[in-house]
Amino acid sequence: MNPYSVKLTIMRSGDDVMTAKALKEFGVATLAESQAKRGLWASELRPIQQGICVAGPAITVLCPAGDNLMIHAAIAACQPGDILVVATLAPSSHGAFGELLAEACRARGVVGAVLETGVRDTARLRAMEFPVWSRHVSAAGTVKASAGWVNVPIVAGGVTVNPGDFVVADDDGIVVIDRGAVDQVRALATQRAAKEEDTRAKIRRGELSVDFYQLRPLLKKLGVRYDEESAIE
Repeated sequence: MNPYSVKLTIMRSGDDVMTAKALKEFGVATLAESQAKRGLWASELRPIQQGICVAGPAITVLCPAGDNLMIHAAIAACQPGDILVVATLAPSSHGAFGELLAEACRARGVVGAVLETGVRDTARLRAMEFPVWSRHVSAAGTVKASAGWVNVPIVAGGVTVNPGDFVVADDDGIVVIDRGAVDQVRALATQRAAKEEDTRAKIRRGELSVDFYQLRPLLKKLGVRYDEESAIE
Protein backbone atom coordinates (compact mmCIF):
# COMPACT_ATOMS: atom_id res chain seq x y z
CA MET A 1 0.00 0.00 0.00
CA ASN A 2 1.08 3.58 -0.58
CA PRO A 3 2.62 5.56 2.27
CA TYR A 4 0.18 7.02 4.77
CA SER A 5 -2.00 9.52 2.96
CA VAL A 6 -5.18 11.59 2.93
CA LYS A 7 -6.60 11.84 -0.56
CA LEU A 8 -8.93 14.81 -0.60
CA THR A 9 -10.50 14.18 -4.03
CA ILE A 10 -12.60 11.18 -5.03
CA MET A 11 -14.50 10.33 -8.20
CA ARG A 12 -17.72 12.32 -8.26
CA SER A 13 -20.50 13.27 -10.66
CA GLY A 14 -23.02 16.07 -10.86
CA ASP A 15 -25.70 13.36 -10.72
CA ASP A 16 -24.60 11.94 -7.36
CA VAL A 17 -27.39 13.57 -5.37
CA MET A 18 -30.10 12.22 -7.67
CA THR A 19 -28.40 8.82 -7.83
CA ALA A 20 -28.32 8.56 -4.04
CA LYS A 21 -31.99 9.56 -3.83
CA ALA A 22 -32.96 6.89 -6.36
CA LEU A 23 -30.96 4.17 -4.60
CA LYS A 24 -32.61 4.99 -1.27
CA GLU A 25 -36.02 4.34 -2.81
CA PHE A 26 -35.07 0.74 -3.58
CA GLY A 27 -33.47 -0.13 -0.24
CA VAL A 28 -30.65 -2.52 0.58
CA ALA A 29 -32.47 -5.83 -0.01
CA THR A 30 -33.63 -5.00 -3.54
CA LEU A 31 -30.27 -3.51 -4.51
CA ALA A 32 -28.35 -6.51 -3.18
CA GLU A 33 -30.59 -8.92 -5.08
CA SER A 34 -30.18 -6.79 -8.21
CA GLN A 35 -26.43 -7.40 -8.19
CA ALA A 36 -26.58 -11.11 -7.28
CA LYS A 37 -26.00 -10.34 -3.59
CA ARG A 38 -22.57 -8.85 -4.33
CA GLY A 39 -21.58 -5.91 -2.19
CA LEU A 40 -23.69 -6.95 0.78
CA TRP A 41 -21.92 -6.37 4.10
CA ALA A 42 -21.72 -9.00 6.80
CA SER A 43 -24.93 -9.13 8.80
CA GLU A 44 -23.09 -8.53 12.09
CA LEU A 45 -22.92 -4.83 11.26
CA ARG A 46 -26.12 -3.32 12.58
CA PRO A 47 -27.75 0.13 12.78
CA ILE A 48 -27.93 1.91 16.12
CA GLN A 49 -31.28 3.38 15.02
CA GLN A 50 -34.33 2.15 13.12
CA GLY A 51 -36.34 3.51 10.23
CA ILE A 52 -33.54 5.41 8.48
CA CYS A 53 -32.05 4.81 5.04
CA VAL A 54 -29.00 6.66 3.74
CA ALA A 55 -27.14 6.54 0.44
CA GLY A 56 -24.13 8.37 -0.91
CA PRO A 57 -20.53 8.19 -2.12
CA ALA A 58 -18.04 6.54 0.20
CA ILE A 59 -15.24 8.40 1.94
CA THR A 60 -13.07 5.48 2.99
CA VAL A 61 -10.88 5.40 6.09
CA LEU A 62 -8.36 2.75 7.15
CA CYS A 63 -7.22 3.05 10.78
CA PRO A 64 -4.97 1.03 13.06
CA ALA A 65 -7.00 -0.88 15.64
CA GLY A 66 -8.01 1.24 18.63
CA ASP A 67 -6.98 4.51 16.96
CA ASN A 68 -9.31 7.05 15.35
CA LEU A 69 -6.77 9.67 14.25
CA MET A 70 -7.54 9.07 10.57
CA ILE A 71 -11.27 9.52 11.08
CA HIS A 72 -10.51 13.05 12.24
CA ALA A 73 -8.27 13.52 9.21
CA ALA A 74 -10.98 12.20 6.88
CA ILE A 75 -13.41 15.01 7.77
CA ALA A 76 -11.46 17.36 5.49
CA ALA A 77 -12.25 15.12 2.49
CA CYS A 78 -15.99 14.98 3.15
CA GLN A 79 -18.57 16.82 1.10
CA PRO A 80 -22.36 17.07 1.48
CA GLY A 81 -24.05 13.76 0.78
CA ASP A 82 -21.04 11.58 1.57
CA ILE A 83 -20.99 8.52 3.81
CA LEU A 84 -17.98 7.84 6.05
CA VAL A 85 -16.82 4.20 5.72
CA VAL A 86 -14.28 3.07 8.33
CA ALA A 87 -12.22 -0.12 8.45
CA THR A 88 -9.33 -1.12 10.72
CA LEU A 89 -6.07 -2.91 10.05
CA ALA A 90 -6.93 -5.51 12.70
CA PRO A 91 -10.20 -6.41 14.44
CA SER A 92 -11.22 -3.74 16.93
CA SER A 93 -14.31 -3.21 19.09
CA HIS A 94 -13.25 0.20 20.39
CA GLY A 95 -15.78 3.03 20.25
CA ALA A 96 -13.94 4.89 17.51
CA PHE A 97 -16.88 7.12 16.57
CA GLY A 98 -19.18 9.12 18.79
CA GLU A 99 -21.15 12.31 19.23
CA LEU A 100 -18.36 14.82 18.58
CA LEU A 101 -17.21 13.15 15.37
CA ALA A 102 -20.84 12.98 14.29
CA GLU A 103 -21.14 16.73 14.87
CA ALA A 104 -18.02 17.26 12.76
CA CYS A 105 -19.45 15.05 10.00
CA ARG A 106 -22.80 16.80 10.07
CA ALA A 107 -21.08 20.19 9.74
CA ARG A 108 -19.59 18.89 6.46
CA GLY A 109 -22.92 17.53 5.23
CA VAL A 110 -22.08 13.85 5.77
CA VAL A 111 -25.30 11.80 5.83
CA GLY A 112 -24.10 8.80 7.84
CA ALA A 113 -21.27 6.52 8.92
CA VAL A 114 -20.65 2.79 8.65
CA LEU A 115 -17.85 1.29 10.71
CA GLU A 116 -16.10 -2.07 10.94
CA THR A 117 -15.13 -1.07 14.47
CA GLY A 118 -17.23 0.25 17.36
CA VAL A 119 -19.40 3.25 18.10
CA ARG A 120 -20.32 4.95 21.37
CA ASP A 121 -22.59 7.80 22.53
CA THR A 122 -25.40 5.88 20.84
CA ALA A 123 -28.24 7.58 22.73
CA ARG A 124 -26.90 11.00 21.80
CA LEU A 125 -26.38 9.93 18.19
CA ARG A 126 -29.99 8.80 18.01
CA ALA A 127 -31.16 12.04 19.62
CA MET A 128 -29.28 14.10 17.05
CA GLU A 129 -30.53 11.75 14.31
CA PHE A 130 -27.12 11.01 12.87
CA PRO A 131 -27.31 7.52 11.32
CA VAL A 132 -24.58 5.01 12.18
CA TRP A 133 -24.05 1.33 11.41
CA SER A 134 -21.27 -0.55 13.21
CA ARG A 135 -19.97 -3.98 14.15
CA HIS A 136 -19.75 -3.13 17.86
CA VAL A 137 -21.15 -0.73 20.44
CA SER A 138 -18.54 0.03 23.08
CA ALA A 139 -17.71 2.80 25.54
CA ALA A 140 -14.02 1.92 25.24
CA GLY A 141 -12.21 4.92 23.82
CA THR A 142 -9.44 5.13 21.26
CA VAL A 143 -6.11 6.92 20.99
CA LYS A 144 -4.98 9.36 18.31
CA ALA A 145 -1.43 8.20 17.79
CA SER A 146 -0.97 6.19 14.59
CA ALA A 147 -1.19 7.04 10.90
CA GLY A 148 -3.40 5.38 8.33
CA TRP A 149 -5.14 6.18 5.07
CA VAL A 150 -8.09 8.16 3.76
CA ASN A 151 -9.68 7.40 0.39
CA VAL A 152 -7.92 4.19 -0.53
CA PRO A 153 -9.62 0.86 -1.35
CA ILE A 154 -10.59 -0.91 1.89
CA VAL A 155 -12.34 -4.10 2.93
CA ALA A 156 -15.27 -3.51 5.27
CA GLY A 157 -18.01 -5.96 6.16
CA GLY A 158 -16.23 -8.50 3.97
CA VAL A 159 -16.66 -6.26 0.91
CA THR A 160 -14.18 -4.15 -1.04
CA VAL A 161 -15.14 -0.48 -0.97
CA ASN A 162 -13.46 2.03 -3.27
CA PRO A 163 -13.60 5.77 -2.65
CA GLY A 164 -16.65 7.15 -4.44
CA ASP A 165 -18.53 3.84 -4.59
CA PHE A 166 -22.14 4.21 -3.53
CA VAL A 167 -23.08 2.91 -0.10
CA VAL A 168 -26.70 2.29 0.87
CA ALA A 169 -27.63 1.42 4.46
CA ASP A 170 -30.99 0.79 6.11
CA ASP A 171 -32.61 -1.45 8.74
CA ASP A 172 -31.72 -4.55 6.69
CA GLY A 173 -27.99 -3.86 6.44
CA ILE A 174 -25.45 -2.26 4.14
CA VAL A 175 -24.70 -2.72 0.45
CA VAL A 176 -21.94 -1.25 -1.69
CA ILE A 177 -22.46 -0.54 -5.40
CA ASP A 178 -19.48 -0.02 -7.65
CA ARG A 179 -19.70 3.47 -9.13
CA GLY A 180 -19.27 2.08 -12.64
CA ALA A 181 -22.18 -0.33 -12.19
CA VAL A 182 -24.73 2.06 -10.70
CA ASP A 183 -26.79 2.55 -13.88
CA GLN A 184 -27.01 -1.19 -14.50
CA VAL A 185 -27.97 -1.92 -10.89
CA ARG A 186 -30.63 0.80 -10.95
CA ALA A 187 -32.15 -0.68 -14.10
CA LEU A 188 -32.24 -4.18 -12.61
CA ALA A 189 -33.64 -2.83 -9.33
CA THR A 190 -36.40 -1.05 -11.24
CA GLN A 191 -37.35 -4.31 -12.94
CA ARG A 192 -37.27 -6.18 -9.64
CA ALA A 193 -39.41 -3.56 -7.89
CA ALA A 194 -42.01 -3.80 -10.66
CA LYS A 195 -42.06 -7.58 -10.38
CA GLU A 196 -42.49 -7.37 -6.61
CA GLU A 197 -45.40 -4.96 -7.03
CA ASP A 198 -47.07 -7.48 -9.34
CA THR A 199 -46.51 -10.21 -6.75
CA ARG A 200 -47.91 -7.97 -4.03
CA ALA A 201 -51.07 -7.45 -6.09
CA LYS A 202 -51.51 -11.20 -6.55
CA ILE A 203 -51.20 -11.82 -2.82
CA ARG A 204 -53.76 -9.12 -2.07
CA ARG A 205 -56.16 -10.78 -4.51
CA GLY A 206 -55.89 -13.94 -2.45
CA GLU A 207 -53.66 -15.93 -4.80
CA LEU A 208 -51.29 -18.41 -3.17
CA SER A 209 -47.56 -18.00 -3.69
CA VAL A 210 -47.21 -21.78 -3.87
CA ASP A 211 -49.30 -21.57 -7.05
CA PHE A 212 -48.02 -18.47 -8.85
CA TYR A 213 -44.44 -19.49 -8.13
CA GLN A 214 -45.37 -22.99 -9.38
CA LEU A 215 -43.95 -24.65 -6.28
CA ARG A 216 -46.33 -27.60 -6.04
CA PRO A 217 -44.27 -29.79 -8.42
CA LEU A 218 -41.17 -29.09 -6.35
CA LEU A 219 -42.97 -29.99 -3.12
CA LYS A 220 -44.12 -33.24 -4.72
CA LYS A 221 -40.61 -34.01 -5.95
CA LEU A 222 -39.28 -33.46 -2.43
CA GLY A 223 -41.81 -35.93 -1.04
CA VAL A 224 -44.13 -33.43 0.60
CA ARG A 225 -47.78 -34.41 0.58
CA TYR A 226 -50.91 -32.59 1.68
CA ASP A 227 -52.88 -34.44 4.35
CA GLU A 228 -56.53 -33.51 4.03
CA GLU A 229 -57.62 -35.56 7.04
CA SER A 230 -58.39 -33.55 10.15
CA ALA A 231 -55.75 -33.82 12.85
CA ILE A 232 -58.34 -32.95 15.48
CA GLU A 233 -60.88 -35.57 16.67
